Amino acid sequence: MKNTQFRTLQKHLDEINEKIIEIKDEIQSIDKAFTSRDISKLLSATFNVDRYKQLPHQIILSSSSFTQEKINGEQLSKLFGALSLTSLSIEKNGYSMKEIHQKSDEAGNSPPVKQLLDEPETVTTIDTGYRELYNVACLSDEEIWTSGEDYNMTLFSINQGSLLKSIRTKSEKRPWDIAVTKSGDLVYTDYSDRTVNIVKNKKIEEVIRLQNWKPAGVCSTSSGDLLVIMSSDDYKQTKVVCYSGSTEKQTIQFDDKGKPFFSHGPYRRYITENRNLDICVSDIGAGAVVVVNQVGKLRFRYTGHTPAPKNKSFNPRGITTDSQSHILTADINNDCVHIIDQDGQFLRYIDCGLVYPDGLCTDTNDNLFVVQVMNQQVKKIKYLQ
Repeated sequence: MKNTQFRTLQKHLDEINEKIIEIKDEIQSIDKAFTSRDISKLLSATFNVDRYKQLPHQIILSSSSFTQEKINGEQLSKLFGALSLTSLSIEKNGYSMKEIHQKSDEAGNSPPVKQLLDEPETVTTIDTGYRELYNVACLSDEEIWTSGEDYNMTLFSINQGSLLKSIRTKSEKRPWDIAVTKSGDLVYTDYSDRTVNIVKNKKIEEVIRLQNWKPAGVCSTSSGDLLVIMSSDDYKQTKVVCYSGSTEKQTIQFDDKGKPFFSHGPYRRYITENRNLDICVSDIGAGAVVVVNQVGKLRFRYTGHTPAPKNKSFNPRGITTDSQSHILTADINNDCVHIIDQDGQFLRYIDCGLVYPDGLCTDTNDNLFVVQVMNQQVKKIKYLQ
């Protein structure tokens, strides 16, 4: 209910801000006409003052209340039935079934509050064998997809560290980024081929083919859409596009003043969606994490925190979020991960002996997986209680 009210109020606030901008533009137009030395411009000017007399509608929020009723065990048993005593039995030669738990990203669910650990700890380390490792995506709490300087995308068991599956890209060029959909399918971007592809039952399906643009980072949203951040062929523009299947739903590129949200240039960029539905972009060219809301309005830019572990400039790479709406981004210059809250306030660093951290992801238990580029390892780190 809180999230629903917040979205309603945010939309109302956006409408008011747009109205204010229009009024300021009208005032500026009037001032320009009155200060003009050209009397013909003044006489021919038309002003739309009446359209601003109608104030935006008012939103009145009422808090919910709980009505308590007295109930007893007899009423409950009549309505629902009674629970019998439990019994235990042992079956020999039984079997166990492996279950895949998908990460729940529904923004309406309220997760339990978790506190940051005083000292994050490395749970396990997985050797992948890549020449250079760039990306990681959680398929489940037991399996992760990885990709790097190779045309193969590989699935690893987290506990055993063993290779389970390998998928070769359609173009036989390395994938630029990977993600896992709500249904458990692997998605990857092919920068050189200008495509976004999905892997279903070991078969690769082309979902999106771009013209004059190259896809970089990709993520699957809580609603099942795909967010893709891309660069123009001449590297002079960068934008985020939301797709439902292969249909373009929304483009995010400029603010209200026509200024671009993101830097331009031949840089890798990562993208993710927060639980509050904010879109978070790791913009390497700008040295910043850029966060916009779901309607494409800038919320904040995070440009690092001082003092940094190695006192070097902030160089963001992989980005992910967790159940607490924290935003986590790898800093390859300072060999650490930054944790900020959903409003851009710095909370802490995670280092755990990281070396050249890049791609990130979290599982359903808020364990963090960090790619280390040069030593081809993925570290599983516990940082929440």
